[in-house]
Amino acid sequence: MYPRLAELREDRDLSQAEMARVLRVSQSTYSRYENGKLDIPSQALIALARYYKVSVDYLLGLDDRR
Repeated sequence: MYPRLAELREDRDLSQAEMARVLRVSQSTYSRYENGKLDIPSQALIALARYYKVSVDYLLGLDDRR
């Protein structure tokens, strides 16, 4: 489960569909990323980290520093 993905997205008032477009995946795929039902590919993790200006470790919950 990747709760920080939803947290970051909601903090910016973005929908799952909007984030799915950023990553060029379907909304259902993005939803599965957030829910931890589907592992996030490394390229998508890097894209999300750049988009939100946080570290990959932060996204994965390995570090509390953004």
